[in-house]
Amino acid sequence: MKYIVIILIGALASVLSNQGIAVFNDGFRPIAGQYFNGEISRKELAAMSFAISFGLVIGFGIPTSIAASIILIHCLLLTTDMIGSFCNNSRNGMILSAAIGAVYGVAILAGLEFIVKFFGYLPYNFTSDLGSVSGYITVAFAIFPAIGIAYQHGFKKGMTAGGVTILVYYLIKKFGVFTLGAGKVTLNAEGMAMLAGMILMIVFAAQRKGTENTNEVLTQGFEGNILRIRKKWLLLAIMGGLLAAGTSLSIVAGDPASLALLAKQEYSNAGLTALARAIGFIPLVFTTAIVTGVYGVAGCTFVFVIGLFFHGNPIVAFILGFAVMVAEIYLINIFAKGMDRFPGVKDMGEYVRTSMNKVLEVSLLAGGIVAAEKMSVAASGYTGIGALFVIGAFLLNKKAKKPIVDLAVGPVACIVFGIMMNLLLLIGLIAVPVAK
Repeated sequence: MKYIVIILIGALASVLSNQGIAVFNDGFRPIAGQYFNGEISRKELAAMSFAISFGLVIGFGIPTSIAASIILIHCLLLTTDMIGSFCNNSRNGMILSAAIGAVYGVAILAGLEFIVKFFGYLPYNFTSDLGSVSGYITVAFAIFPAIGIAYQHGFKKGMTAGGVTILVYYLIKKFGVFTLGAGKVTLNAEGMAMLAGMILMIVFAAQRKGTENTNEVLTQGFEGNILRIRKKWLLLAIMGGLLAAGTSLSIVAGDPASLALLAKQEYSNAGLTALARAIGFIPLVFTTAIVTGVYGVAGCTFVFVIGLFFHGNPIVAFILGFAVMVAEIYLINIFAKGMDRFPGVKDMGEYVRTSMNKVLEVSLLAGGIVAAEKMSVAASGYTGIGALFVIGAFLLNKKAKKPIVDLAVGPVACIVFGIMMNLLLLIGLIAVPVAK
């Protein structure tokens, strides 16, 4: 079933990109709209797709996927964006894009499994240590609403939200275990703390009300674009169902934070994390869809939330993911009017994404340092080398001609460091210390 789902996701996502119905990369969506409005050529479309997406696939998606042994959806859908744009906008081009996308889906799933198995044959298998790269994401992610509040409303409100988050975390840790009948129920401290912060974020944002009607006017001015998206509702809905099913089967995850939690089998906490992220993407996805007539392959990413909350039930996840995507498509106008009434909530989306990225950058860097240190001690018996390598890689990357995104430095540096340790073992410069 896993291979069937990944084949269908790769094929359909490539077709959606090829036909200009939907793309995954938010920055590519306006460019795709320009092509289908006749403003740029197909060659320019393909070149821009490659320039925007390739670095993220190689430098971010693949290393993060290897670290968790689960495909980060960026690996798959950023590539299908490129596949669809490189194939001609014709019937044959659409068929070719579907075929290439299907093959790529199989390759990325089988390739990930192969890499994980290959690492097992190395003198020092460092895949278990790679799990530490995401070790701090779970707890660090609870603070992102407070960071978002600070960006949007200032330091004082951010500090207030941060204090509430830490207090809730402590109280749940201390008192969050209940006895029900013969069993015990343990509340998740990270998830509850993050939920408290999100509630405060929404409350603060909703206090700013307005009478502007920019989004409503926008929908009236681009009715043709909305109609174009709605005409393709069935393909988009099937895509939503497939992504939800794939997440339910632990094939893919929508973001690094929920991926790390999914790898640890913390499905509810992963679902809450994905839900918070999806809320933040509503303004961006809807606004770009209205303006360009091109939707998001994963919509507002609520389909990943469905897959996580219904983990192990791919059929149910598919049906609900299908329904969620249909609901999104037909609620664009309503959401646009609602965001006009509460401009603070509309603006909140940008701060949610910014704060999430900042928290992920720090937590992945810290996790990368810890993971590299574990490798260093296990492979050579020396401390400090791993931390030196990762910190140096992070800072030197900023001066590179083509730096990779900060989010990816921790995972990439750890993989490179692990390979380097194995090379040193093979040539005999270091030896695995004997346990005393």
